[in-house]
Amino acid sequence: MILSNVDILAALDEGRLKIDPLMGRDVSRPPFNTSSVDLRLAPSIRVPKTTPTSHRLDQPYDREYYAKNSDPHDITDERPYVLKPNCFVLGQTLEKVEFPMTGDGPFYAARVEGRSSVARYGMLVHFTAPTIHTGFGPAPITLELINLGHNDILLTPNVRVCQLIIEMLSSRPNDAPNQFRKQVEATG
Repeated sequence: MILSNVDILAALDEGRLKIDPLMGRDVSRPPFNTSSVDLRLAPSIRVPKTTPTSHRLDQPYDREYYAKNSDPHDITDERPYVLKPNCFVLGQTLEKVEFPMTGDGPFYAARVEGRSSVARYGMLVHFTAPTIHTGFGPAPITLELINLGHNDILLTPNVRVCQLIIEMLSSRPNDAPNQFRKQVEATG
């Protein structure tokens, strides 16, 4: 079951999920939509370098390799990052989110989806791995950003770049830790 804006606010008030900082609490205004809550782009991104090695997808993800082979960029309104067509960067949400696996439930998970107003410029946000599992956080969500449009896109902080669609689990899950559960950096 997907939570409505009213149910999202109730779950936040009960501590069943956390979004910090929450941009506002009026469910009839941003960051709320009828069945999601918008999240903003943080002021730092990671830009991958071109490397002579190919990536094998059957090998474990190596965050040290990615950190070494990408450059951090701080972005501001005055100094946006120019995301060129067919280019890819990693960003993070300004908000830290948490889906606790404590108490008797209910328990929640979420999907991160791009916003249509961003997609219409050709930018895909968090396009390959949208699931945020129960037990995640507190941490920002790493976002894969790619420009599939024809024009440059200026990335600035605090822009509502994605939406979190929250779903209630049917029962308490067994814990299954993963490497991104408490990520701090965009590299994981």
